[in-house]
Amino acid sequence: MNTKQRDELKQLLLALHSELTEKSPARIEPNRTDDARIGGDEDEQPLNEMMQAIASNRNRNLDGVLARVLKALAKLRDDPDSFGECEECGDDVPLGRLRAMPYAELCVTCQGGKDAPKGRATRRKLTDYT
Repeated sequence: MNTKQRDELKQLLLALHSELTEKSPARIEPNRTDDARIGGDEDEQPLNEMMQAIASNRNRNLDGVLARVLKALAKLRDDPDSFGECEECGDDVPLGRLRAMPYAELCVTCQGGKDAPKGRATRRKLTDYT
């Protein structure tokens, strides 16, 4: 990877860092604040709890991406020659992947192995019943 490509990816990382730090955490206020107050819509409380869980997961995911962005920026600063190398196999991460996810730590092959389902598939196919 040449200096121009590293500078391009650094700009992408800085823009992503700025975007993530400007966002305030998603927060859904509970619709029932005390046990005495019961609303007229019985579906309202479970729906609100589901929305709170989704907001919480989204906040956790954004924190994870921000941590990976900071790690990538530190790697660019401290060891720019190794930026863009897969952390498992050492091969170069394709530039297209880095442009899409400048904080990518693994090549497609290693990421696929990491994301592969563990164990036997639990979902059955129609041909399993014949």
